Amino acid sequence: MRQREHFDARNKEMILTDFQNLGLSGGLLKAVSENGYASPTPIQEKAIPLILKGHDLLGLAQTGTGKTAAFGLPLIDRLLADGDVAPKGGTRALILAPTRELVNQIAKNLISYLKTTPLRVTSVVGGVSINAQIKRLSRGTDILVATPGRLLDLVDRKAVDLGTASYLVLDEADQMLDLGFIHALRRISGLVRDERQTLLFSATMPKQIEDLARSYLRNPERVEVAPTGRTADKVTQSVHFMDQKAKSDFLLQQLKANPEGMSLVFCRTKHGAERLMRKLSQKGLAAGSIHGNKSQNQRDRAIRDLRDGKINVLVATDVAARGIDIPGVSHVYNFELPEVAEAYVHRIGRTARAGADGDAVALCAPEEIGLFRQIEKLIGVDIPVAGGEVPPMSAAAGRSKRGGQNRGNKPAAKKPSRKRSAKNHNDNTPGARPHKQRRSGNRKSAA
Repeated sequence: MRQREHFDARNKEMILTDFQNLGLSGGLLKAVSENGYASPTPIQEKAIPLILKGHDLLGLAQTGTGKTAAFGLPLIDRLLADGDVAPKGGTRALILAPTRELVNQIAKNLISYLKTTPLRVTSVVGGVSINAQIKRLSRGTDILVATPGRLLDLVDRKAVDLGTASYLVLDEADQMLDLGFIHALRRISGLVRDERQTLLFSATMPKQIEDLARSYLRNPERVEVAPTGRTADKVTQSVHFMDQKAKSDFLLQQLKANPEGMSLVFCRTKHGAERLMRKLSQKGLAAGSIHGNKSQNQRDRAIRDLRDGKINVLVATDVAARGIDIPGVSHVYNFELPEVAEAYVHRIGRTARAGADGDAVALCAPEEIGLFRQIEKLIGVDIPVAGGEVPPMSAAAGRSKRGGQNRGNKPAAKKPSRKRSAKNHNDNTPGARPHKQRRSGNRKSAA
């Protein structure tokens, strides 16, 4: 008897939710109910039936819209229906994501869906022991969730055979391209079997994503649930204009005025984030930080401390803009505006999750006015001014004169340094050069 038939036999009683109309098996409906999902989100409602029918899919949806369940539930259903056994040293399904945090979040969600099934999920990321990962992969796995750089390290060591994978999922594909993983994606897709189902999810649809979709997907169904750049309806946005030097004291006042809140504070650089976290800690706030210079254990601990209430302020670079799912985050502060306007949408998507309300507060220095206007143009909203005087657009030239970028434009691609440690070479975080990407001209986030 097939695995799915065994699975359904143990769960004869159907859970009456709106999910049952999507074609999921009875056992998965029980998992849906146990996870507290009352009704499917728009991306789940549209994507799940198409994936169950075996279609390739191009899904356009913002972070926080329930994409993991949208591809995870039908993927599990199809694996159960196939009735195969995970091959030694191989995987039946491969999911790629750009950051460690997102990989860990996807794996955690998938595990919660298949508790009563025989399926196994394995995650591999940089920053932790590769030997332990090699040992786990030698047993084989049904679903492998990975960052591209670490996965290729494992492929080069012959620790995993991707030719056994019948399903390929690319999650947050636009960020993977932003981080320079295009050549890694091409190599990985060539290692996965040709006869496969491919699912590509992205928050934005630049030309490179269109090209990627044409290359990897076969007659795909397209699902779009929100316009590109749209922010969550329950996020209250505001902006305070002030000099860069005044930002630290202003932020400190805001955080102390909301001692019960859970806040994420975004900076542009690793060193800036660490410096700000230390200043907040010195002023008596329970603060932590995550960025590319932190080990995986340190990053995991910081996120866990925020969830558990041991800290209530987490200072981060854009490594945290996608992949952190903490429903209790009440405030997101853009201490420094991001270099690329789309990152603003992903940052503020960390609040107002799971139906809750949230506040997104931007601190804008005069030289950031160009980027601020680009953000408003992208989201199609005039962000309310909560304080300070709006600087003229001419103020944006100040950053360029100091050797930076005009905020209205993307930064120029940096030439990769030839002096890279082996550790950084294998680090799958924004800011670290992906595996074998010496000639990539794509922009890399300063995380």
